[in-house]
Amino acid sequence: MSTVATGRHPSPAYAGTGRLIRLALRRDRVQIPVWLVAFAVVYAISVVSLKDLYPTANDLHLIAVSSAVSPVVLATNGLVSGDSLGAVVAAQTLLFLALAAGLMNSMMVVRHTRQNEETGRAELVGAAVVGRRAMLTAALLVALATDVVLTVLLTVVSVAFGLPVGGSLALGAATGATGLAFAGIAAVTAQVAEGSRAANGLAGAALGLSFLLRAVGDTTGSVDESGIRVTSAWPSWLSPIGWAQQVRPFDADKWWVFAIFALFVVATVWLAYALTGRRDHGAGLVQPRPGPARAAPRLPTALGFAWRMQRTTLLWWALGIAVLAVTYGSIADEMDNFLDEGGAVADMMTQLGGGAEALTDAYFAVTFLMMSFFTAAYAVQAVLRMHGEESSGRVEPLLSTALGRAPWMLSHVVVVVVGIVVLHVILGVAVAVPYGIAIGDVGGPLGELMPAALAFVPAVLLVAATAVLCVGAFPGRAASIAWGLFVVWVLIGQIGPLLNLPQWVMDLSPFVHVPALPAAELRALPLVVLTVLAVLLAAAGVAALRRRDIAVQ
Repeated sequence: MSTVATGRHPSPAYAGTGRLIRLALRRDRVQIPVWLVAFAVVYAISVVSLKDLYPTANDLHLIAVSSAVSPVVLATNGLVSGDSLGAVVAAQTLLFLALAAGLMNSMMVVRHTRQNEETGRAELVGAAVVGRRAMLTAALLVALATDVVLTVLLTVVSVAFGLPVGGSLALGAATGATGLAFAGIAAVTAQVAEGSRAANGLAGAALGLSFLLRAVGDTTGSVDESGIRVTSAWPSWLSPIGWAQQVRPFDADKWWVFAIFALFVVATVWLAYALTGRRDHGAGLVQPRPGPARAAPRLPTALGFAWRMQRTTLLWWALGIAVLAVTYGSIADEMDNFLDEGGAVADMMTQLGGGAEALTDAYFAVTFLMMSFFTAAYAVQAVLRMHGEESSGRVEPLLSTALGRAPWMLSHVVVVVVGIVVLHVILGVAVAVPYGIAIGDVGGPLGELMPAALAFVPAVLLVAATAVLCVGAFPGRAASIAWGLFVVWVLIGQIGPLLNLPQWVMDLSPFVHVPALPAAELRALPLVVLTVLAVLLAAAGVAALRRRDIAVQ
């Protein structure tokens, strides 16, 4: 690609930015629309569900009052501020929207900066007339444009369901501003880290820390005299997600909070630009430690090499899942008291938990269902690492040695399968131990909750096997198809029971077939069927890889 520098550029450092923006939009012509449609669909379904759950003003007031005094709801759902329909929608959805926007933006910026350098694309582009800051500027402008569209989209959806225009715009803008804040964070991590995985890991750690700071601030805050508004403690003001909640859409609509977002984005972008000029092309500020003089005996093997490539991804996911699981486990005892009050929330929890009469068991069933979505996301990301290696051209010289295609793919599959099991073991322990401490029986719940965590392993294996099939049979669209199916299955598993979808639609999601332990009895047949299907799909993916050419995108 060639770029001509003209007087339109304020500085040679930004030369070629316009064409890099077009290149980034072309690369993301599928991913960005999928993200935006998913935001709109999930938010619209959430609004419809909440309108059905709380049809009267009294219902809305009761859920606001009960949520404001519950550490469980404040930690998992978000800040409570008002008892109107819009305020309840914001309390139930804004946290999820902000998290998803942060994830989307951080991955987008890393993809168009650090990943381009890692794969060698940036070096080819930089051989033309392209400024030092052009690639980072293009990534940030694409993120900004995406966040603006996201803001408009959420605003339109809210207004379409009859919510006030001012609050609708505040909720959409809070979501977009959070995404832009994490775009700035990712711009910094892309300069610090050596590779895209490390950059995404650092940005993900910042996202997790932001969630935890907000949770601590909200749960340690105070409730006003009306009982429907929570004043957060100071930790929430250290978190971009906390700032989004402090906008208080459909209640106070505090527009001045966006000044904090603006200052933060300006500071992180300035820091990213400053760091760009202080490092070598293709290198991060933090250099990797030199390896040992002699390789470990297992490294020259296919399995050892696959583990070396996959271990960082597994480590970051294990850390994040452990933190979330400890949070859910530590508040489980409080959840029992909250659900005992009954009402729509208890009915919803019971429905999602398989119709269990014991509300605590229903809570655990829902918790493991939600957490299995995270382990499934790890599985998809880890499997698609093979697609990344192939599209970057690194796997072709590897396969020119004695290593065959099937052993190469199977080695990655084995590592991913072991990673899935390890994550579910961590999940079971991290939920059970804090809950045991809370009830005064440290090891007691482990025997009941560990099987409930491991029960979702076959469903996650099927998700991973589908990704393997996509890598083997559809290399050009592997990421889009794998992530698209993942989103559909998660939506069906999460909101299908609430919307009373037809059973044939529900059966499309592997998560629906997992018995809701400990709320339900263990049924082995669905788990066996899911495992067999996973094996067959993975085998089909390996066979497809052996019968096609190696692709270099």
